Formats: sequence, C-alpha cells, structure tokens
Amino acid sequence: MPGDGKDLTRLRIALTTFFALDGFIFAGWVVRIPAIKQQTGASPSTLGLALLGVSAGAVITMMLTGRLCRRYGSHPVTVVCAVLLSLTVTLPPLTHSVAALGAVLLLFGAAYGSINVAFNSAAVDLVAALRRPIMPTFHAAFSLGGMVGAGLGGLVAGSLSPTRHLLGLGIVGLLVTALTGPTLLRHEPARPPGRGVDTRPEDEDPSPAKADPHRPTTRTHTSRTRRLVVVFGLIALCTAYGEGALADWGALHLEQDLGASAGVAAAGYSCFALAMTVGRLTGTTLLERLGRTRTVVTGGAVAAAGMLLGSLAPTLWAALVGYSVAGLGLANLFPVAVERAGALAGPSGVAIASTLGYGGMLLGPPAIGFMADWLSLPAALTSVAVLAAAAALIGLTTRRATAD
Repeated sequence: MPGDGKDLTRLRIALTTFFALDGFIFAGWVVRIPAIKQQTGASPSTLGLALLGVSAGAVITMMLTGRLCRRYGSHPVTVVCAVLLSLTVTLPPLTHSVAALGAVLLLFGAAYGSINVAFNSAAVDLVAALRRPIMPTFHAAFSLGGMVGAGLGGLVAGSLSPTRHLLGLGIVGLLVTALTGPTLLRHEPARPPGRGVDTRPEDEDPSPAKADPHRPTTRTHTSRTRRLVVVFGLIALCTAYGEGALADWGALHLEQDLGASAGVAAAGYSCFALAMTVGRLTGTTLLERLGRTRTVVTGGAVAAAGMLLGSLAPTLWAALVGYSVAGLGLANLFPVAVERAGALAGPSGVAIASTLGYGGMLLGPPAIGFMADWLSLPAALTSVAVLAAAAALIGLTTRRATAD
C-alpha cells in the first residue's frame, strides 16, 4: 500500500497521465465527427442516434465497473480499460453506415465509461490520502489532453484520413498504457492514515464521514447518503450534457452555421478544452478559497452565459469566445460532483454519479440532433445554457452536505 510521499507522487503522476490520455483519445475522435458524418451519409438526427452509442455504452458499463473496482481494485481496472479504449477508437472510420457506426460507438463508449469510473475512483482515494481538493487537477489533465488531441486533429484534418488518424491515436494509447500501467499495477489505491483495507463484500454499502469528508471512517450507506449521491449525480448530468454537446456538435455548428473551415471548426473544441484546462488547473485554489457550493453555483452561472453567446453569436470569433467562457464555467462542476459522491460512497458513489453524468451525454446527442431538425442547431445548443443554470441551482441544495 502506498504510504510515503514518493509513492503518492508516483500514483498522482500515473493517474494524471491516464486522465490526459483519455482526453486526448476522445478529442481525437470528436474532431473527426464531421468527416465520418459525411462518410456515413448521416442526417443530424440519425447522427445523433449513432452518437448515442458512446453514452449508451458508457452508462451500461459504469455500474459494473464500480463493482469490478471494489472486487479487483481500481488500478488494474484502469489499465485494462485503457487498452480497450485504445483499440476501440480505431473502429469508427471503418464504418460506412449509421447502424454500423452506432454499433462500434457502443463498444468505444463502454471502454470510455469504464475507464472514467476506474481512474476517478483511484483519484478519489488519492484525494483523501493527500487531504487536499486536488480532484480538478486530474480533470485538468483530461482537458489538456483534449485540447492537444483536438488541436492535432485540426492540423491533420485536411491531410490525413480519419482511418489513419484514429489508428495513430490507438497506437499512442497502447504505448502510453505500456509505459504508465506498471506504476498502477505495483501499488494498491491510496488510503488516508488510519483507514484499513475494506474487506467487506462488494455489495455492502459504504457511508459518509459527517464532518470531514476525508476523515477515515467505516462506510455504511444510508438513505440520506444515497440521496446526496444522486444530487451530486444530477450536477454531473447537467455538466456532462454541456461537455458532450460541445464535443459532438460544437465543431459542426461552427462549420455549418458560421462557415468555418474544418480546421477552424476543430479549433472550437480546442478553445473549450483550453478554457476547461485553465479553470481546472486553478480549481484547487478556487475550492480552497470559495468552497464547493460557491464554486458550483458561480461556475454554472458563468457556463450558462457563455453558452448563450456560443450558440447564438452571429460571428465565428464571438462564438469561440462563448465556447471559452462556457469551458471556464463548467470546468470544476463535474470534478466536484464526482469527488463528493466518491467521498460519500466509494467506487459505487463514483459509478452512480458518473452514470447519471453520462446519462446527460446519453440524452444530449439525440436531443440536440432532433431539436436541430425541428428548430436549428444554434437553438438546440441553448439547452446547454439551461442545464448549466440548473446545475447552479442544484448546487445550492448541497450547501449543508459540503459544509461550505
């Protein structure tokens, strides 16, 4: 079990690497969506149904992954899922119909959802061991990976086929896993001083520490704990809806409605990812100064304003500014929600909050696709602002639970 500072530092670096790899691979996929849309001949609504496969695969496997983490440990599950993610990202450009695309995205989504539960569970344990709110820094690595992946995708969009591009991403993923995975496999998940190994059956529920969420305690689920986990899951849902919308539809909006080239359209997601990276890199300081409730409420309000600008602005540059502001606002909502759920209920709490969160992504692609057909894509994207505002309101209900 990692007990000294060097072990905890190694674990932090390894987990940060896997978060970054996840963002890099996912962003590399999303910036090629316009090309694969053209390749499959999909309409906005049928593309939305195909993209549903990513979120559906994630939601279907997340609760199972939580149980696997409790049984086998979050570290080996993270490594296995990283291999699966690297393999499945190569499949979408091999399809030539909407049905086939939806099927392979189901597999890709299963790997993507599973690794998110696994490394978030490991990160929650490390946050508790270090006794500092560093969860946003892990998600900053995800956003940084997304920014690099989207930027690289924009650079090669005009010269490299989606097949070669995503094959390259898969190879990079396998190499990074081979280099970083052994660190996780050599160490058990971090635990705060005084907490022993949890040997209870995987279906026995944990419970929260009532005062200090990082204080060692024996966990037992109560109905209040479950309700709190669901509340944090709803915040994650509203946030993931916005992240998924910009990932799946942001580039298409810039290209289709504002006349951007494929490369500039891909830069839209890069702006969003860069803003999230900045927001999350400063997230620990923000949380220490403002507390969780004010961070969530302020972030939700800022994201709502930014997304209204991003979706309704008549010019490309104004839309890019809106995407950036939305990224700053959404930056710390998901990390706070998942960390709180994990502190309350361990891997099962992470799984529940993540399942609800990716339920937002499950809802987002088809909802925005159908709204785009009925109204317009810009009007459909305003739903992101509505849910960001809802996250801020829900955040107010967590004031007593977070004690800040």
